Amino acid sequence: MNRLLVVDDEANIRLLYAEELADEGYEVVTAAGTAEAVEKLREAAFDLVVLDIKLKNESGIDLLQKLVKERHDMPVILCSAFSCYKDDFSAWLADGYVVKSGDLSELKQEIARVLAKKAQRQRAGL
Repeated sequence: MNRLLVVDDEANIRLLYAEELADEGYEVVTAAGTAEAVEKLREAAFDLVVLDIKLKNESGIDLLQKLVKERHDMPVILCSAFSCYKDDFSAWLADGYVVKSGDLSELKQEIARVLAKKAQRQRAGL
């Protein structure tokens, strides 16, 4: 079972994602901000992070840059209400980018795609 960390400052989004992704067969842990996410990443291993870009007074992009530097083998999917960040050079560090929607089909497909790509890299020894 793949273990996901969902980082979003909106409690309703965390709850929705946790329930929907658990129904897809993932083990889901949530964090409300970057400090909590860093703490949870220290406590346990995750297969993928779903990361909001705008987190109250924090930036998900800052956490993304830290994860790429320190945990480059752990994929990150940015999930934002704003499509404009797709063109932000820093956002290109992520393995995927999804615009938030009430329909989680695109997010679920992106998670499956990124995890399959990670598994393929691991089988190839990369």
